Amino acid sequence: MQNRRNLLSGIALSTGLGLATAFRPKAALAQAATGGGQAMWGGRFTEKPGALMQEINVSIDVDRRFWRQDITASQAHAAMLVKQKIIAADDGEKIQGGLKTIIGEIEAGTFPFRREFEDIHLNVEARLGELIGPASGRLHTARSRNDQVATDFKLWVRDALDDMQLKVKDLQLALVTRAEQHADSLMPGFTHMQPAQPITLGHHLMAYVEMFARDVSRMADARTRMNECPLGSAALAGTSFPIDRTMTAQALGFARPTANSLDGVADRDFALEALSCFTLCAGHLSRLAEEMVIWCNPQFGFIAFSDSYSTGSSIMPQKRNPDAAELVRAKSGPISGDFLALNTVLKGLPLAYDKDLQEDKPPVFHAFDALDLAIRAMTGMVLDFKANTARMAAVAASGFSTATDLADWLVQNLNIPFREAHHISGAAVKLAETKGVELSQLTLKQYQSLNPGITADIYRVLTAKASCEARTSYGGSAPAQVRQQVVRWKGLLTAKG
Repeated sequence: MQNRRNLLSGIALSTGLGLATAFRPKAALAQAATGGGQAMWGGRFTEKPGALMQEINVSIDVDRRFWRQDITASQAHAAMLVKQKIIAADDGEKIQGGLKTIIGEIEAGTFPFRREFEDIHLNVEARLGELIGPASGRLHTARSRNDQVATDFKLWVRDALDDMQLKVKDLQLALVTRAEQHADSLMPGFTHMQPAQPITLGHHLMAYVEMFARDVSRMADARTRMNECPLGSAALAGTSFPIDRTMTAQALGFARPTANSLDGVADRDFALEALSCFTLCAGHLSRLAEEMVIWCNPQFGFIAFSDSYSTGSSIMPQKRNPDAAELVRAKSGPISGDFLALNTVLKGLPLAYDKDLQEDKPPVFHAFDALDLAIRAMTGMVLDFKANTARMAAVAASGFSTATDLADWLVQNLNIPFREAHHISGAAVKLAETKGVELSQLTLKQYQSLNPGITADIYRVLTAKASCEARTSYGGSAPAQVRQQVVRWKGLLTAKG
């Protein structure tokens, strides 16, 4: 018995209830939890939910976030009910007036969000009843909280995708702006994090413009696919009332109503797909953040952030830490976790609505907030950093980075098969490494020992600048190509509509 009391004490403490409260009769406990009010769904129940049931069931602390979408959908539903003569016009006017009052209260911060009403839907309906009386009870005609929450959540996710696309485009424009400034700024390109070929900082930044363009495209595609209205699906089977689902869908900006009422209330693909888009975008942010962390390391010394995007150490006075970039990099993991969390909730659910779906919103809200902050921080860092162009150019010219240019010259000028040219170029690298010099510092005699056909013209291609400028293929690193892409993207990102 003592062990049981210890266990109950732990439960009481973990739920914020005292031990005496935990042992109170269920009916009394339920009344304490709900404030004694009648639950809106409580017709068949003689007792109110227990305190623990109330605690696990309540979602107003989370779903209050889409209050505006909830009220907007209710306004559209009420207008349709009046048009279809399902409710009287004067009741419709009272409902619309009450909903406008509630909007004002929430915007003013005076709306009484109450946990005893579980969620945003019942909070709004309860307050509407206080404002306009019995007419409020007609608003829920021909709908269920099942299609109501599916509609509200879909509206919120749709708005979130729209907002996120705009923020990603702002980041792209920042990248394009800096790429234009550094179209000629030489830097080393890497594969396997080893020096590969000279490129420009502008070319590197434009690579991320392309990555983020795919993110915008995926978000836009997801928005198009999700743009069907669940409202009117009711609990799961539709309704016998003569509703006009096309009217409410159009009023809410949807392309059409959902074609199956079961799917209408059960579908959360739209939320999972949004999280997929957010996860991919966060991964791209993390890659750029990682490179920024590397670039501002003094051993690289490619860029430096101002004090606005740096922090110091509590013990080492010399430190300038790229904490903003590191935190952007870190946020990728939890956002990926949000996708996995929602996918796990959804993977085994039978049709149609299950209370598990109450847990669909926290991961979406968290991922949106984290990605929103990460994108804004990255946009600021892109506009903030100062490039050490001399240091980048010096490193770009080191590490035998023009070896491929040497091989290309042999193919183009001596008609040597590329594989043979590759071998000769590799031998030149080995010779230069042995001599402790760069390829451009080998003598003509040394080159001719590798192939007697080599002429002094070889030195023309052995500078980092010449190497980069030679990459004139579409999408290449030549400054002219970078500028061409900058012009294209500036037009796309600043176009109206």
